[in-house]
Amino acid sequence: MKILIIDGYSKASRDKLDEAGMTYAWKLYADMLLKYIPNAEYKVFFPTDSKIEDFPGKDELGEYTGIIWTGADLDITETHIPTNAGQIKLAELAYELGNDSWGSCWGIQMAAVAAGGSVEKNPKGREMGFGRKITKTAEGMNHPLLKGKPPVYMAFESHYDIVINVPAGGVVLARNPFSGIQAMTVEHKKGTFWASQYHPEYNLYEVARLTLAREKLLTEQGFFRDHEDMPSYVNKMEELFKDPSRTDLIWQLGIDEDILDDSIRQAEFKNWLDFIKEKNK
Repeated sequence: MKILIIDGYSKASRDKLDEAGMTYAWKLYADMLLKYIPNAEYKVFFPTDSKIEDFPGKDELGEYTGIIWTGADLDITETHIPTNAGQIKLAELAYELGNDSWGSCWGIQMAAVAAGGSVEKNPKGREMGFGRKITKTAEGMNHPLLKGKPPVYMAFESHYDIVINVPAGGVVLARNPFSGIQAMTVEHKKGTFWASQYHPEYNLYEVARLTLAREKLLTEQGFFRDHEDMPSYVNKMEELFKDPSRTDLIWQLGIDEDILDDSIRQAEFKNWLDFIKEKNK
């Protein structure tokens, strides 16, 4: 098992997350990968740090069992930015070569755009913290990507952009009222791409740290009244992360096992690993 992890965050963005005490996106996925496949090998690629001529080509992509796309604070419609356009071309190449890909947030947007779909800003605004009322579609009820998920569930979210047009070969597996498409698979050319808009790689601590990192933006967007309004919310998440038995905090945050239980929260990613393991026997 050899995996390419593509972390789209720029160096400046990674530094800000580091200052807030958040784990890098690539590391969250590397840890989750090794949790389920301890002997897996992986390589991390930072496209925003790289020259286009240094992006992986056909020969290198052919070496990998699968490709993981992390989240990123990028706008996929800004194709005038060379590294944004380069990432789309990289995903197109993966489809052409028959790579199996997984992605969250930026990843589901990449899955759509590289196969001919489209992404826009959510007119309802940012979805942050907990995505609620995520509901399996009829297709999602029996699809292996969502095996182990309840019919309606919550998940960690941090995004503004959403997929609005599903490409040919795309199947929507879950939706919610706020953002629409929340889980999807795409079969395009020779490749497959399983993806979620939400983040199975996050936990309560990471979302608390991300909230701190985004404090100014979130306050401007109305998630908090002011600086004094934010710490109590963040502290509740961190305290519950330390002690998952705190039923008072579970009630106050309005969450359940789909957030607290790794086997439920990370089911999509483990299901993808099972899919590519079986495919590459």
